[in-house]
Amino acid sequence: MDVLIFIVSGTLAAATALIFAAMGELVAEKSGVLNLGIEGMMATGAATGFVMMSLSGSYTIGFLGGAALGMALSLVHATLTLVFRANQTASGLAIGILGLGLSSAIGKKFEGKTVAGLPENGIPLLSEIPVIGPMFFQQDIMVYASIVLIFVTFYVLNRTKLGLIIRAVGESPEAAHALGLKVRWVRAGCVAFGGAMAGIGGAYMSIAYTPLWAEGMIAGRGRIVVALTVFGTWMVGRIAFGAYLFGSITLLELSIQAWGVNVPSQLMSALPYLVTIVMLAVISRNPVFIRLNSPAS
Repeated sequence: MDVLIFIVSGTLAAATALIFAAMGELVAEKSGVLNLGIEGMMATGAATGFVMMSLSGSYTIGFLGGAALGMALSLVHATLTLVFRANQTASGLAIGILGLGLSSAIGKKFEGKTVAGLPENGIPLLSEIPVIGPMFFQQDIMVYASIVLIFVTFYVLNRTKLGLIIRAVGESPEAAHALGLKVRWVRAGCVAFGGAMAGIGGAYMSIAYTPLWAEGMIAGRGRIVVALTVFGTWMVGRIAFGAYLFGSITLLELSIQAWGVNVPSQLMSALPYLVTIVMLAVISRNPVFIRLNSPAS
């Protein structure tokens, strides 16, 4: 039972950074802009969040700093693609590399240092329920915020005028422009939101999930976020499921060791990425289903 509690509660925490970044990437792609620089934005957010939290002692300032740097990088991407008409794939890859370099420079003096992790906030009464309480209701505030973000993203994209505008711009920018919508501004705003969410996701990794700074700690999660958006066929619920699936698999190594099963650690470390590849291959077998949900532009 203790192992089960560890897996479920740990999955929620492990998926939190992915949820923030994936919801931001979903909004950006729904508006018609592909952002492959999420890895660099998460890394920069992680470094900046850790440095600002270390210097100020404030988790809020740390998350705001991570969001600001992630947004700044995303706006560079938006400027290149929306103003100068640069290729979105090339720009995203370049911004990703830039972000990784910036994160190394920002966090150089803090390499290997640690901070006090974000405290858990048990929900009164609910956290005292046997088994269920420790699983779901003894988490830090950002875990709860990520769950709220899932529902807010779904509601905004599917039930509000703003969501209709974003989807219209992503489906047919020419028609949206003819209706008087500011296509470039809408897309720039969505890309900025995606960058801010990626920065927050990165900051969560360095000041909450593993409260330390080490170069390379994002470990491909930004690329997984892009894959999750396709894996989830641009649908909020499917993307969230993919994030939690990835989070649960990352905990398998510790769980299997607790059960006494001898499996090479290298295989377990690679397993989340292997599962992502397999799931993408399965989804890609039905291109019609993908086209039904993917933004047309």
